[in-house]
Amino acid sequence: MSGAPAANPAERRVAVVTGGATGIGRAVCRALAAKAFRVGIVYNSSEAKARELAEALEGAFLARADLGDPAQVEALVKQLQELAGRVDVLVNNAGLNRDAPIFTMKLDDYDAVTGVARGTWYLTKLVLRRFMLRNGGRVVNISSVVGHTGNAGQIPYTMIKAGLDAMTRSLAQELAGRDILVNSVAPGFIDTEMTASLPEEIRSRILERIPVGRMGRPEEVAEVVAFLATEGSYINGSVIHVNGGMYGG
Repeated sequence: MSGAPAANPAERRVAVVTGGATGIGRAVCRALAAKAFRVGIVYNSSEAKARELAEALEGAFLARADLGDPAQVEALVKQLQELAGRVDVLVNNAGLNRDAPIFTMKLDDYDAVTGVARGTWYLTKLVLRRFMLRNGGRVVNISSVVGHTGNAGQIPYTMIKAGLDAMTRSLAQELAGRDILVNSVAPGFIDTEMTASLPEEIRSRILERIPVGRMGRPEEVAEVVAFLATEGSYINGSVIHVNGGMYGG
């Protein structure tokens, strides 16, 4: 899955990135475009940022979907077929976080967070069918260090991130014998819009737990995703931690 883009756009490799308009997803889109992929930027609410990014990446295209809605996931897969005709790499990056202690979190908030996880499972299932028709592909799930360490006030979020890593391991076993690789990248605390809003006291406590003494950059996660999308042919069912030494797995 390496080499220069083909002269015929229909033959060019396609990578689809959910939650691709912002943060880590945005950096992943850029890194994959640099590896000669046509990038499908899947977004839900960040349309302006998605369009800005697509204009900057040659051959990129947009698709909107709320992964919490199964009908929209089905429509998304049909749209990807119409827009690109193929998918070679699926990066499951989309997520939703609603923080609250267990005693105050509402059921609707829990359902909203876990609904995205269900949609990620469903999208993966539908895309895998395309992979099997094309005799191969790669899935990269973006999980999180908190899926391994836990984090107070984030029980649904930590549950779904841990679940993504479990899905990675299970899928690798289910797909044994086929040319499909499934891996996870588990970022630590990365300098994005989400972490920029943290109070300074909490930021300081987080930095004390990171041996390299700083938060990561989205590009540092993206370069690992790009490697898994193009190289690493003997890496399968693995969780790769990118957290500055905060957690070793």
